[in-house]
Amino acid sequence: MKRDDFDTWALAELDAFETALDAWVPADAPAGLGAAMRYAVLDGGKRLRPLLVLAAAEAVGGSREAALRAACAVELIHAYSLVHDDLPCMDNDVLRRGKPTVHVQFGVAQAMLAGDAMQALAFEVLTPGAAAVAPALQARLCGLLARAAGGAGMAGGQAIDLASVGLPLEESDLSDMHRRKTGALLKASVLMGAACGTTTRAQAASLAAYGEAIGLAFQVVDDILDVTQASETLGKTAGKDHDNNKPTYVSVLGLEAARLRAHALREAAKDALAASGLVAVQSLHVLADRVVDRDC
Repeated sequence: MKRDDFDTWALAELDAFETALDAWVPADAPAGLGAAMRYAVLDGGKRLRPLLVLAAAEAVGGSREAALRAACAVELIHAYSLVHDDLPCMDNDVLRRGKPTVHVQFGVAQAMLAGDAMQALAFEVLTPGAAAVAPALQARLCGLLARAAGGAGMAGGQAIDLASVGLPLEESDLSDMHRRKTGALLKASVLMGAACGTTTRAQAASLAAYGEAIGLAFQVVDDILDVTQASETLGKTAGKDHDNNKPTYVSVLGLEAARLRAHALREAAKDALAASGLVAVQSLHVLADRVVDRDC
């Protein structure tokens, strides 16, 4: 797929996604809660996870309605995790997506509630009436998202992250942490998109391998950017992990070796796509490049 073709596809998909998300995130939640939720999720972000859902669904001829709901649900979980990660009891950050973090803008209590409400809303979005999405598919999507977000996935990875401050980690331990903290939700995005259509067992395994490689590559690049880009470029506080004495791929491997690791993961992702035998994987192919070649 040519770059212009991908950009055209992505703009159209994101327009549909943003319209659906805007419709499903309520402005009228009481006592200002709706405003905090919308501030957290509607304004900015790379939208990588929704694009992975939609690209994977396209690759398998998936249900459009289910794919849009899955895309919105996974972004709601991602946004809630950022709100909670930024809290003073976690990373205590003040900048996210180029603007004040939710707790800075709305207060700590409101930020906690906004995160809680977005987590619940994600599963509400995935469970419309049976006429919109078949009940069996609703259950499948909820299961994939819950496992990726919970103790075995994102939340468990964050717990390891907090417990690892100041400790020396081997690359295998670091990768285990990030497969959970960051990779699980990115992998789930691919699997949720694939669940919206039909795959063989081998195709599903190949897409899972693609999602796992992309998930880890994203974090490796994130660690590289944390030490090579300014806060203004990243839209969040640069150098934060170093300042907080957290182990990263750069601190464990060194900068050049981390870059090589990201490139190897990209190739592994592309090899998995080739092994799937699926034809309509051009968007997933370009997304692998975008993950590794990004500068923010």
